[in-house]
Amino acid sequence: MSFSEKMFELAGAMNKSLVLPEGTEPRTLRAARIVADRHIAKMVYLVGAPDKIKRAADEVDVSLDGLHIVDPAASKWLDAYAEAYHSMRRHKGLSLEEARIKITDPVSWGAMMVHRGDAEAMVAGAASATAKVLVAGFTIIKTAPGVKSASSCFVMDFPDKHWGKDGMMIFSDCATIPEPTAEQLSEITIASAASCRTYLQTDPIVAMLSFSTKGSASHPLIEKVLEALKMVKQKEPNLIVDGELQLDAAIVPAVGLKKAPRSPVAGKANTLIFPDLQAGNIGYKIAQQFSKAGAYGPFLQGFNKPISDLSRGASVDDIVNTCAVTLTQVKSG
Repeated sequence: MSFSEKMFELAGAMNKSLVLPEGTEPRTLRAARIVADRHIAKMVYLVGAPDKIKRAADEVDVSLDGLHIVDPAASKWLDAYAEAYHSMRRHKGLSLEEARIKITDPVSWGAMMVHRGDAEAMVAGAASATAKVLVAGFTIIKTAPGVKSASSCFVMDFPDKHWGKDGMMIFSDCATIPEPTAEQLSEITIASAASCRTYLQTDPIVAMLSFSTKGSASHPLIEKVLEALKMVKQKEPNLIVDGELQLDAAIVPAVGLKKAPRSPVAGKANTLIFPDLQAGNIGYKIAQQFSKAGAYGPFLQGFNKPISDLSRGASVDDIVNTCAVTLTQVKSG
């Protein structure tokens, strides 16, 4: 069973609701139809003016049967949402009337639906900049307790199935924080370990990557990785994590045994933490292009509730996959 199929099955069994704020976007409409038809979500909300959504759906021959359209301007939730948003932003000088206008923005509206429990997960970004999705996440949904910085991860599915867990690995952070501090790197590591448990359904074995293995080089960039590792071990003493490790030492058993013989991670890692965004973004693209690995994501991590950001170049399949994975993040209860 492919990673996508596993996520479809898991999300469907959880029976949760999903909001898609970009209700007139053609790929989003096609994806919404698939999510509903395959019972990946128990309920799919599309945000926007009903006449515009119906017109857009007709143009791409998508039936709206069983999909739920939410028009912010006419919604029964508008007063409550405006008041909630005003309470979040009045310290910035935002008036109630301004809050009423701003909350009708589809991405902000979708985030508020998730925040208030009217939907359980949100996927956006096919027609919106990443910054817009992240701002809605930070201002409305907010980060989880004890987390200062949200980050992202990719699930990499390699044709060579001896890597990671049956060919699947977590790569992080490849899309969100350009130059993380040691504290942010520690938060990325802990969040990515949780993502490994959710997506790969296995215990994380986490490698904090660098251009050095166990003191083979000396540089302030390596010191940052080591400082982050110390923070991780203080916060999550039972997590199997080690650093600093070069990529080959992290994933190739023979190299790991030679370069870091006492490491609990070397040669066995299923979760890779890159030292910065340049390394992470380049790393996942190299794996994707040279080894033809499937790259699923980026999936946001560290927020109070599940939201995901899409690439504006996302295909319909990409959107469906992201919906399924995002729904698996919904907490029980």
